[in-house]
Amino acid sequence: MKHIEIINGPNLNLTGRRQPEIYGSVTMEQYLDELKQRFPEVQIGHYQSNVEGEIINRIQQVGFTADGIIINAGGYSHTSIAIHDALAAVTSPAIEVHLSNIFAREEYRHHSLLTSACRGIICGLGLKGYELAIKALLAD
Repeated sequence: MKHIEIINGPNLNLTGRRQPEIYGSVTMEQYLDELKQRFPEVQIGHYQSNVEGEIINRIQQVGFTADGIIINAGGYSHTSIAIHDALAAVTSPAIEVHLSNIFAREEYRHHSLLTSACRGIICGLGLKGYELAIKALLAD
């Protein structure tokens, strides 16, 4: 069985309640249940933290054994060299996901420090981005 770890950063614990016009009205817990039903052959792990160091610890914990990491570091995507370095240090391939289209938002969101440590980036497709990232990781 493949193991794919979803790692979410700050404020993503509020998905479904926070700015539904941008992030949608489905909670992450509801969507994870859907993903697990859609991909029964995959062990989908999920971790969320609002703390940068805890995200780095999780990447290091799963990054040598998971078949893939889906990282949505939220605002840390635009500021964290340390999360970039953690992704670059592990052997699990990573795909960066953003619920909103970061290129259609404020200019400071147009650049992600994580992208160069990831196999690809999916943005602007809401929660569906996680499903697409799983499909991409399974295709490898």
